[in-house]
Amino acid sequence: MTATIVSEPLAATLAGLYERAEEQRSSASGPPRVQLPADATAQHRADLMSDRYMPISPDTGTLLYTMIRAARPEVVVEFGTSYGISGLYIAAALRDNGIGHLYTTELSSKKVTAATRNFEQAGVADVVTILPGDARETLASVTESIGIVLLDGWKEMYLPVLALIEPNLRSGATIVADNTTRADVAPYLDYVRDPGNGYMSMSMGARGHDAVEISCRL
Repeated sequence: MTATIVSEPLAATLAGLYERAEEQRSSASGPPRVQLPADATAQHRADLMSDRYMPISPDTGTLLYTMIRAARPEVVVEFGTSYGISGLYIAAALRDNGIGHLYTTELSSKKVTAATRNFEQAGVADVVTILPGDARETLASVTESIGIVLLDGWKEMYLPVLALIEPNLRSGATIVADNTTRADVAPYLDYVRDPGNGYMSMSMGARGHDAVEISCRL
């Protein structure tokens, strides 16, 4: 059986986004690298980075797709929509399961508009709700039992976001945290790696890309 993650129109949308992200990464004419002020608010940082693609690796996307197909969650939460690349993998799995909904968060209004367009173009907008604004506020509206979480926004916010949604994590819920070699992820890692907090957690490399932390709510 061929995995339907590569079916159209989702495959074309995903390929186009990765192509533009790579062009931006390798092009001197792309948006200049932004030096984020130390005291910048989350909103200010999101606005400064609104033109920059920050995609997950294809391996991490395939991992998410596989986990969702296996677990068949009714609710998936994503912290950090950006241009929608990770959300496309998640939405593809929900579509192919025939069950479930993605709630994803984004501070940049420009990226909200772009991601909305990308989900529509890929034919998966019906299984996605984008929550514009600060995830530490907007995710309070998600009151259903959560089966899978992707954390891929500002790293120092991983732990506050987890704390907000933790009461709604079902037993066995899986949390995937991306880019976990960053120093500002340390408080989050300390928390999920402490068995006393109710998680089993492990680090996993992604074929040369930054590590991800996979945690299960016990």
